[in-house]
Amino acid sequence: MIDKTIEAALNAQVEKEARSSHFYLAMASWAENKGLNGTAEFLYRHSDEERLHMLKLVRFVNERGGKAVVPALESPISNFSGLQDIFTTLLEHETNVTASINEVVDLCLKRKDYTTHNFMQWYVAEQIEEEALARNILDKLALIGTDKGGLYLFDRDLGQLQPEA
Repeated sequence: MIDKTIEAALNAQVEKEARSSHFYLAMASWAENKGLNGTAEFLYRHSDEERLHMLKLVRFVNERGGKAVVPALESPISNFSGLQDIFTTLLEHETNVTASINEVVDLCLKRKDYTTHNFMQWYVAEQIEEEALARNILDKLALIGTDKGGLYLFDRDLGQLQPEA
């Protein structure tokens, strides 16, 4: 049976992953409406990936004898000034998710729940990838600057980039 404090922390993480999925969905919709179809496709896939992260937590809580809670969600922000704004916001969001996951891992160690600690290591590794990807995209946008041809190629290439779910 899962520790109730850890169950609550995991349910809070379920909500964060669900919000992430909605957040990326809103970003994808914005990009699609701006004609950035490659970026939109990337963000739609990223939204799906975040939903899978949420489902993985839900199933884990239930399998351990807890009760996963499906959260109600507010609408995320949906207006952005450009791609730099989207990916800067995305990186800030991912660093917040990383901090939250680290708090869950710390709680697991304090409560001596090594099973959940082991499970959470996948999320720790995933966050390293998420942050690195966002930083890499921001670096590429900085290289492009205001070059429209570079933006076109960036958008096309981003649409072909597959997430590592």
